[in-house]
Amino acid sequence: MIRALVHITAAMVLAGAALAEGFTPKLVPISVPSGQDIRWQETVSDAQGSAGRTIRFRFVAPAIADATKVDAEVALDDMLALCDTFAVPRIPNVGPQPEQIVISLADRDIPFGEANPDAVQYFEAYSIVDGHCQWEFF
Repeated sequence: MIRALVHITAAMVLAGAALAEGFTPKLVPISVPSGQDIRWQETVSDAQGSAGRTIRFRFVAPAIADATKVDAEVALDDMLALCDTFAVPRIPNVGPQPEQIVISLADRDIPFGEANPDAVQYFEAYSIVDGHCQWEFF
């Protein structure tokens, strides 16, 4: 019983620390200008991009499957907002800084690096200039 209590307490402390550091649980919706339902899937920082050190923030946005609900232009506005309000605050302050942030939206949960021809996906690349995201050609 004491061992279980210690494990539960340790898990609660770790969860509290993660939330304090800006961790967002995957089930919590993230606000974007369009109001569509977007949820964080994962952050990938160990796969180098064409511009050098790249951090990818991957999100699931089911509404992009229907362009009458969320078209590409609306998705792009949401992606810039995600970069500025979600990604930039989660970039570590120490160590090598990323050359590029990639924001991706997919209409379903897709493992990183796997192709899915049935999925709708958007990708955009940004650099960080004065603490804000600046769109780049991807």
